[in-house]
Amino acid sequence: MRLIRKPVLCNYYVTYRCNAKCSFCDIWEKPSPYITEENVRENLRDMKKMGVKVIDFTGGEPLLHRELHVFLRIAKEMGFITTVTTNALLYPKYGERLRGLIDMLHFSLDSPVREEHNASRGVACFDHVMESLELAKSWGERPDILFTVSSENVQQIKQVYEEISLPRNLMLILNPLFEYNDHGANLAQTALDELEAWGKKRLVYINKGFIDLRRDGGNHVDKPVCKAASSTVVITPENKLILPCYHLGEKELPIDGSLYDLYYSDEAEEIKKLEGKLPACEGCVINCYMQPSFAVELNKYWFSALPSTLKYNWEKGTWKTLVSS
Repeated sequence: MRLIRKPVLCNYYVTYRCNAKCSFCDIWEKPSPYITEENVRENLRDMKKMGVKVIDFTGGEPLLHRELHVFLRIAKEMGFITTVTTNALLYPKYGERLRGLIDMLHFSLDSPVREEHNASRGVACFDHVMESLELAKSWGERPDILFTVSSENVQQIKQVYEEISLPRNLMLILNPLFEYNDHGANLAQTALDELEAWGKKRLVYINKGFIDLRRDGGNHVDKPVCKAASSTVVITPENKLILPCYHLGEKELPIDGSLYDLYYSDEAEEIKKLEGKLPACEGCVINCYMQPSFAVELNKYWFSALPSTLKYNWEKGTWKTLVSS
């Protein structure tokens, strides 16, 4: 049963450019422009009308955009919940001008071992993450540690939790690695069991819906769980709407000043009908789209995701914004 028929999240790609070369990602290989303030204002205006609640300014590396603080301020003034994930290379330099503008600030960390994390990211950024955690806290922020979990590093969660997360009283987000376009990988059953156990710990977030979906073999085209196109708005740096999703996108539609009209156009509606039903959708477990999908339809994954979702939003205080809006 569908609970929410409006999109709840926007993945807004400020640029595809990145100053890292992560082994499990191919976005840094793409040439890319940067989004403009004019387009941001127009699109956020329309997304407010559409009912979107959360704007994820993403990339690439979002801090490469020198006007990121401007976009965040616009979003906050319009009442959106904002989120940014960064590799932290540029946070010590530009982070102070972002203070107070990001509701969910995530610093990516894949290993408690400097050399291993740097190897995973293809650039020396471990020390920047550690420095950024301290700087963010000194500026009154409550950043999260985003740990991308693979079958190889799952045993390191304990060290990250005990040595980095708990001493700083920061939320540890466990982000299961997913596979797409020959990048990433699937998780072993033992890793899924580990993740489920960790989700019961204080200051640890893992969406149990992710775990259950993987155990069920992912999305199935004959009965799709994925509601990517109808729950999530994806905007490219070229100011185009991607449907049905970024990773498996079939079409990019120029926005041309009216995202609202485009999103509800006949052409877009026809593409939305394909969400979760394309051949490439079989077995998909991509977190970016499953999380909002779990939020809009009442099914077993809605119930699986609910406790961790409530836990995180209570800890972060974002429930206040959701309730007031």
